[in-house]
Amino acid sequence: MAETSGAQDSGGTGGSPCPETIRRALAAHTTMTLAYADEDGPGACAVLYATDATDPESGGATGGAGGAGPVLYFVTATTTRHGRALAAPGARAAFTAQRDGQEWSGLTGLQGRGGCRPLTGAERAAGWRVYLARFPFVAESERLRDALERTTLWELRPDWLRLIDNGQGFGHKEEWRPGS
Repeated sequence: MAETSGAQDSGGTGGSPCPETIRRALAAHTTMTLAYADEDGPGACAVLYATDATDPESGGATGGAGGAGPVLYFVTATTTRHGRALAAPGARAAFTAQRDGQEWSGLTGLQGRGGCRPLTGAERAAGWRVYLARFPFVAESERLRDALERTTLWELRPDWLRLIDNGQGFGHKEEWRPGS
């Protein structure tokens, strides 16, 4: 599967589940830089995220089919520029997640893109449980919990993920796409 360039492409053929290496990398980080576009052009912002990536059978806490891939949950108001852009029907976003201060020879990070939407009702409650499990300090602070509970919880469902891991060789990549 690994090419001579050090790149690996898992491709996600036949609806294959997201590889464990990518799931672990998603679970290892908590901040993503979210990129979007609106009438003023491209923009980006950093948000904390939680993921169900540690459970490959979950298909997302909001009830997706198993093997559909991880789901990322983040909180932001619909009144922000990125919130307004992502609230549009069919909104899509791109993102990266990586630890700061890495040396290039050991650089590890993720790139992804997918559909984004605000959650309500039972879907929001399920996503909120994942978010609170990842960030228990939110539940411990009544003020913070109340503020975030009044804010929109979003789901980003990746349809393409790439893990970069220079620790396995410069330019080493592993990609996943559901059902392609």
